[in-house]
Amino acid sequence: MTNRYFDLIDQTFYFPQEGFDIEDGNLVFNGVPLMYLIKKYGTPLKLTYLPKIGSQIKRAKNLFTRAMRSMGYSGDYRYCYCTKTCHFSFVLNEVLKNGADLETSSSFDVDIIRSLYKEGRIDKNITIIANGFKPREYAQKLADLINDGFKNVIPVMDNIDEVRFFEEMVKGTCNIGIRVATEEEPNFEFYTSRLGIRNSEVINFYNEKIAGNPKFKLKMLHFFVDTGIKDSLYYWGELKKAVKLYGDLRAICPDLKAINIGGGMPIRNSLGSEFDYKYMVKEIVNLIMEACEESEVPEPDIFTEFGKYTVGESGATIFSVIGRKQQNDAELWYMIDNSLMNTLPDSWGIGERFILLPINKWHNEYGRVNIGGLSCDNSDYYNSEIHESQVYLPIFPKDDPETLYLGFFHTGAYQDALSGYGGIKHCLIPSPQHVLLYKDEQGNLVDSLYKRAQIPEDMLSILGYTHETVQKSGKK
Repeated sequence: MTNRYFDLIDQTFYFPQEGFDIEDGNLVFNGVPLMYLIKKYGTPLKLTYLPKIGSQIKRAKNLFTRAMRSMGYSGDYRYCYCTKTCHFSFVLNEVLKNGADLETSSSFDVDIIRSLYKEGRIDKNITIIANGFKPREYAQKLADLINDGFKNVIPVMDNIDEVRFFEEMVKGTCNIGIRVATEEEPNFEFYTSRLGIRNSEVINFYNEKIAGNPKFKLKMLHFFVDTGIKDSLYYWGELKKAVKLYGDLRAICPDLKAINIGGGMPIRNSLGSEFDYKYMVKEIVNLIMEACEESEVPEPDIFTEFGKYTVGESGATIFSVIGRKQQNDAELWYMIDNSLMNTLPDSWGIGERFILLPINKWHNEYGRVNIGGLSCDNSDYYNSEIHESQVYLPIFPKDDPETLYLGFFHTGAYQDALSGYGGIKHCLIPSPQHVLLYKDEQGNLVDSLYKRAQIPEDMLSILGYTHETVQKSGKK
């Protein structure tokens, strides 16, 4: 019986698989030899593989358009990217190159829109779905966009009071949407989402504030389930209620042309992840068709807002194992060269699990281990996988001269914003260096350093220490 790490993976999952392979005993990610990058840049190392962003967008567009054509659906499909998932300019470049529209959620998002326009990366015809609770500053910036000729900005009303901002601030007419508040999952702390307008209030809100008002055209009904698109009774039940409401609204509002099903499509968080994208998309389209036929209203354009799906699988974070600690007979710890809490905050905050794989030593025997971060916090650890309550990794002797490298994959969504990219970190453990991977005009893979690892001066300057103090501290 073989007891190598490679055999464990080979016997547990279909492997190799999309995005992952082994060459010369080392892991390859999307065709990128990771040991080459480790030798060139060192660790800890954050990677963004940009071509994956475009391929995800194309995949979703193909799934929806093919399903709609095969079923004779009369509306169009529109792919929107949620900027809050990852705000980097290089991500937005890839998103826009692939014909996606944008979704915003805060005031500063609008400043990004302005920057993109100034740089010539978008024009005033782009569709911008403006979500989120809207304080006056956010509403004013959106109104300014509309007044400046961005004709496809759609502020989505999160509550019944927001409409007064746009009535006051917009000079001409304003396209708007309404977000319907969904019921939360049965195990959630609240019964109804704090986001959106109650289902029972939407029709009255339209009749009292929008219908007959020459300032507004209701263009979109927005539906969002926080846990995303999944094949569950809860999801289908909430979607059916939203589509039924769309039919009721469309019967009295001829301007209403779109339903935004919000929520994200899942990404792979395990080598054993299984999600039938084709089936789910077809079922969504079919459900909307049937509801419109029953309500005797035209089929709407379908908008989706995919954030994690767009950028999640483009990211990876690589660490070195810098020490081993055998704390008792059963608990072996691998200590890594950074903090999991700082670098992958979702692993600590919400128990998120990513694909965890060693970069090298695939032919070593494997054993159960716990992964410990460098911070002093007791919660800075990782000890379970989505498919298993334990973590298994290659075992190596203490005097092994070759370092074991570990990779957490599909980490491209939310981790940078939540960790405060480039800012103050717990225990002042520095942010890793960040490397971009992309293809040049000839299709050759290129790697480049986007941001170096933090140095003491970076943090101490934020904390208000003088440059002289930093220099003296370094000399000691």
